[in-house]
Formats: sequence, C-alpha cells, structure tokens
Amino acid sequence: MAKKDYYEVLGVNRDASDEEIKKAYRRLAMKYHPDRNPDNPKAEEHFKEAKEAYEVLSDASKRAAYDQYGHAGVDPSMAAGAGAGFGNFADAFGDIFGDIFGGGRTRSNVYRGADLRYNLEISLEEAARGTETRIRIPAMEECGTCHGSGAKPGTSPTPCTTCGGHGQVRMQQGFFSIQQTCPKCHGSGKIVISPCAACHGAGRIKQHKTLSVKIPAGVDEGDRIRLSGEGEAGVNGGPSGDLYVVIHIKPHPVFQRDHNDLHCEMPVSFTTAALGGDIEIPTLDGYAKIKIPAETQTGKVFRLRGKGIKGVRSSAHGDLLCHVVVETPVNLTARQKELLQELEAINRKDAGRHNPRATSWMDKVKAFFAE
Repeated sequence: MAKKDYYEVLGVNRDASDEEIKKAYRRLAMKYHPDRNPDNPKAEEHFKEAKEAYEVLSDASKRAAYDQYGHAGVDPSMAAGAGAGFGNFADAFGDIFGDIFGGGRTRSNVYRGADLRYNLEISLEEAARGTETRIRIPAMEECGTCHGSGAKPGTSPTPCTTCGGHGQVRMQQGFFSIQQTCPKCHGSGKIVISPCAACHGAGRIKQHKTLSVKIPAGVDEGDRIRLSGEGEAGVNGGPSGDLYVVIHIKPHPVFQRDHNDLHCEMPVSFTTAALGGDIEIPTLDGYAKIKIPAETQTGKVFRLRGKGIKGVRSSAHGDLLCHVVVETPVNLTARQKELLQELEAINRKDAGRHNPRATSWMDKVKAFFAE
C-alpha cells in the first residue's frame, strides 16, 4: 500500500514553516494518541502516520531529500521504525510544559537582580529648581571574597550530580515529558562543597552603598527617577536590577502645589480691603507687589502669570494664584470699637448701598419664610 504524502498527513502546505509543522503534529498527536483512544485501532494508525511525517519534515536534511525524491529519498530504516515509540511526541510538547512548570530546554539559570525603591523627600523649592543629593541604600551585592561563586577562595563549585550540571531535571508523566528546576541545586547546575565564609555560599552579600541622585527641576509628587543597574546584583552572573527613586514633596508653609500652579492664601486687612492699597506677597523668586482694588472681598483670586513651576515635561511656567482672605480686626481698643460702632451706624442708614451682599441675603431669607 502506497504511503500518504507527509504534507497531506499533517495537513500543511509544502512551504509550511517549521513552527507550522510542529503545531500540526501536536494537534494530531493529541487527537490520535493511543492513550487517549484505547479502543480505536485506526487512531493508533493515524498517530503513527503523523509521527512518521513529523520525524521527516521536522529534520531539515530529511525534508530536503523528501521534497526532491519523495519517500525514496528518505532512509528506509527510519520509516520502518517509525512507530516504535512515542519519544518525539514528548519532545514536541516539552517546550510547552517546560514553560508551564518552570523548566524549558532553553531556560537560563542566570537571573536579573531585583529592582529597588527608595522614597526621597525634598522641599518644594528643591523640586522647583532641581537639586543633587546623596542617598544611602541597602542592597545585595556580589560577594567580593568569592566573586559571586559562593565557594571558598581556592575552591570551585562542582556540577550538580542530580541534574548533571544542567540545572533542570526531566520527569516523565504518562506520555508527557516535563522539565523542572533541579530541587538540589535550585537551577544553578552547581553545588558548593566548601561555602565562602563571607556570604555562606550565597554568592551575594548585603551591603550599604551611597549614590548621587540628580533631581531635575520641576519634579512632582510621585515622580520616579531610574538609576539603571543600581538595584540588587544578579544571580549567577545575571545583570543587576534598577533603583527607582520616588519623589515626595514636603508640605510648604506658604504654597500648595497643583501640577505647575502654586496657590497661597493672602490675608488682607479690613481697611486695605475696603479702601484698596498695595501689598507684597512671596514667590519662589522673591517678593512681588499686588495692587488691591477698593472694596475687595474674601475669596477674590489674583493670578500672577509665570510665577508657578515649570514642570519636567512642560514648556512654560505655571501661575501663582493668591486667594484673598479679609482679616477681621482682633484685640480692639476702646477707640477702635467706638469708630467701628460709628461706621456700623452709618452703614445701617443705607445698608443696601454699603452692604449689598448682606442685604440681598436677608431679602432671600425673608422670602423663604414668607412662602
């Protein structure tokens, strides 16, 4: 009986990629494997056909010979023994289950070091202008005594006898072959017989290091500055992690920041608010004058353009917004009380003119109770 075309068996085109051939075989193997079809002899036959086709088409040299000469170009001994076992089925699925269970053939035993976080508190002025500071952080560094090997100076780690130095062991579960991290060497592939006294065989040691951090002008609360390679040292020669400096801004006695704008309360005396005048207010660049118009009320906001902060990703400075708070006089003398009482008497004669907001409010209250 003539053999079927291998491409037809797998259901792929003749120009199919290696990955497409592997996927087609996996699908058929899962469908027709004898363990899943114990009472179906045709399933076993289909499985053997798929396995034979895969063994040829997955090998570059065999596939080239098959493409040129057909079945005659393939080694007869290979075809004769095509159904002798299910080893290639496990191989085809090994990479999938290796990844699921932490193994995988190409999985490296070299690990990147952990990233670290450092919370840095700075003043509003430092955030606005930028600064440079030094920080001291704890980190796991490569042991200087054993240079990361974990072995006592003069000795070296030996290959793990459990995994043969590969860092992984293969386990057979039914017709699945699964790779897992070696339980003895924990994936390193090596065993330390004589541990280093400084790091106790870990290859890393906890140390403190001092770093210089440049804070760019305009940083805001929660911004992060990345220091590449300043995290923990890697394992088995892996790269170091990164250090992330997270900015926190201290509360300011005068200003409150809102993105690039600054806000502040501006107390104004009773007489200045009524008669008008000039007052000085602080900014991050010194003092500035504001002209207070007569009859200014509490809640009035004066905006000073460009007196805020220029953010890290901004092209212009924000503004300074000054919120007026009219201050009622306290600790009055007898003469001050007398003058205020005289003023109140004058105001009452024409309340609608001198106290329009109070008069309007009282009218609304009277209307509410009259309903």
